Amino acid sequence: MLGSFAVLRKQSLLGDAISHAALPGIAISFLITGTKETNVLLLGALISGLIGAFWIRGITKRTHLKTDTALGLILSIFFGFGMVLITYIQKQPNANQSGLDKFLFGQAATLLARDVWFMAIVTFICLIVLLLFWKEFKILLFDTDYAKTLGFNTKVIDILITSFIVVAIVLGLQTVGVVLMSAMLLAPAAAARQWTNSLAVMVSLAAVFGATSGVVGTGISASQNNLSTGPIIVLVAAIFVVFSFIFSPSRGLLFRQIRFIKNRKDLQLHKTLAFMFDIAKNHKNISHPHTVKILNNFHGFTKRSLSKLERKEYINVNGKMWSMTEKGYHFAANLYSQQVEENE
Repeated sequence: MLGSFAVLRKQSLLGDAISHAALPGIAISFLITGTKETNVLLLGALISGLIGAFWIRGITKRTHLKTDTALGLILSIFFGFGMVLITYIQKQPNANQSGLDKFLFGQAATLLARDVWFMAIVTFICLIVLLLFWKEFKILLFDTDYAKTLGFNTKVIDILITSFIVVAIVLGLQTVGVVLMSAMLLAPAAAARQWTNSLAVMVSLAAVFGATSGVVGTGISASQNNLSTGPIIVLVAAIFVVFSFIFSPSRGLLFRQIRFIKNRKDLQLHKTLAFMFDIAKNHKNISHPHTVKILNNFHGFTKRSLSKLERKEYINVNGKMWSMTEKGYHFAANLYSQQVEENE
């Protein structure tokens, strides 16, 4: 659900940057506590991710750097620092770092029941906050200046959205890992965006796509040996994205191509009708044999065009001869006048 806000705010790389920024927090938590307790490591990831997120925000607000530059900087710096710490931990003679690697690529198979309950509780809290601040989130998303004129504290709302996106990313690190978490955050939202213009519907669809990806991906991974759960979940989410990009009625490539072909055919048909009108307009009686004969000397059409025009009752076909109907003449007159106005 929260990925929808990242997509609509054009912060698609935010998930990638924050997930990578969480890595040093995991390593530092282990160095300080010496424990591999998941909640402790995730707390370190949360703190590190929040620091990274607010550094990104600070860079874009206080410098002339664009958001993508700030995201790239934080991503590379934090991830590089995290890898240095992981390497340092690996070389410690008495430091059992086994288990930290799962945060790189995810290891959903190691999740315990209490981990799932913890995720469910945090998800419920996120959902409650999302519903409570829905109006504020929505107005900030689409018109920040208007939100300010209404007296909303846009800075606090922005921090709240960013914080909960960080929470969502940190929760997913165990499942799909640092490397793939960005895809899990954005893919369901990107797929949902293709089907609707409504924020509420988009958020709901993103939640459904994300949950379905998790369930189906886990099922596929469990049914076969040596299939990592995290990557399979991401691949299932990618299938939703590809399907949505192709088959979405409003934005899908398939229906867009169908509409393009239909519009091109309609344009050809209207052009033919306009030419017919150009000939017929100089004759008072469009059904007069002389007019019909002149019209039939016009060859700027095909048999398919005549058939379509006849089905629309714009022309009458009698054997090999055809003539314009009153309906076709008036339609062409309106069409022709519009074309003239557009040319002028």
